[in-house]
Amino acid sequence: MLYDERTLRENIRNRDGKRVFFLGEKDRLTPSARDYVNREGIELRPGEQAKPEKYRMENGAVLETKPEHMTHLHSDVLVYKTHPRIRFRGEMDSLQADLLLCQLDMPEKAAHLGEILALARKILGCEVMNEPLKEQPLCGLTQQELRSRSHRPQDYYGQPHFMPDAADGRQVLALNRCRCACRRAELAAAAAFIREDGTVDREDILRALNRMSSMLYLLMIEEKANKGNKVM
Repeated sequence: MLYDERTLRENIRNRDGKRVFFLGEKDRLTPSARDYVNREGIELRPGEQAKPEKYRMENGAVLETKPEHMTHLHSDVLVYKTHPRIRFRGEMDSLQADLLLCQLDMPEKAAHLGEILALARKILGCEVMNEPLKEQPLCGLTQQELRSRSHRPQDYYGQPHFMPDAADGRQVLALNRCRCACRRAELAAAAAFIREDGTVDREDILRALNRMSSMLYLLMIEEKANKGNKVM
């Protein structure tokens, strides 16, 4: 297989705290993928090393084989599929699926939805790799700008807060579905990363999901406002 930069980034793994990529005997990297490997210091390993010889559990127990009811948390560490972080990953997968379908329904907003999708994939990648998620604007808006617009949409879009209705049309409802999926992912993240004493392990992920939910709501507001202007 020929890996370009995008497919390479999607298949980077974490082994013993290192970012690695398992390259099969017949696999090849494009020049841009090779540059990414060198720039990011990613270690290339033979494809046959991808499967660990043994597996570990969070409690330190060692397993010779991977049971069907368990899955990888990271590296060679296995957890039950009911683990809160595995549920969070499942919710992130569902969010991405809804975003992709929404892109088909709304080609005029494909760029914004693509940026939101890229952030969803970045969140998931950073969680799996145990890497920090860098703060950056979303669809051209900072965290403060998103908060201000989502709190007072009528000041920016001429459209106040509203409850979605079937009369709003498929596009508004598709965006609302994505927003709901984002909220479910945020709740799953809270269950996975907020400890019983109230401390938070991944505040960066919770903050990013909250920003994403606000951005999806603003796209709903914008679409609702545009539809109202067309009717008039």
